[in-house]
Amino acid sequence: MKKILVVDDDIHATTLFETLFSAKGFEALIVNDSETAVDVAKSENPDLIILDLMMPAPNGFDVCRNLRAEPKFSNTPIVIFTAMGDNESKKAALEAGANEFLTKPFRVEDLMKRIRDLISQAK
Repeated sequence: MKKILVVDDDIHATTLFETLFSAKGFEALIVNDSETAVDVAKSENPDLIILDLMMPAPNGFDVCRNLRAEPKFSNTPIVIFTAMGDNESKKAALEAGANEFLTKPFRVEDLMKRIRDLISQAK
């Protein structure tokens, strides 16, 4: 079973992702504290990581950079998922090492297709 790590300080959002990913056949790893995200990623070795941008320090940009600084995550897909749809945030996310920048709200079908594509491309 493929693992998806979701890092978001919003418990309602992570509960939604956990329910969605479990229903779609993925193991959802939930982290509501961005300070522990890299440590959890190291111990769980997820197949894909979803990061919210707007979190208490470190924010999603910083977590993404910290993950990319770890050699074991050089090919792990990272998706920034946020309500901030401006071009500056998108550019900063991609520069931090994200593979994808998706905005809320989202269509479940579109999200799942993108996740499957990213996981299959990473292997």
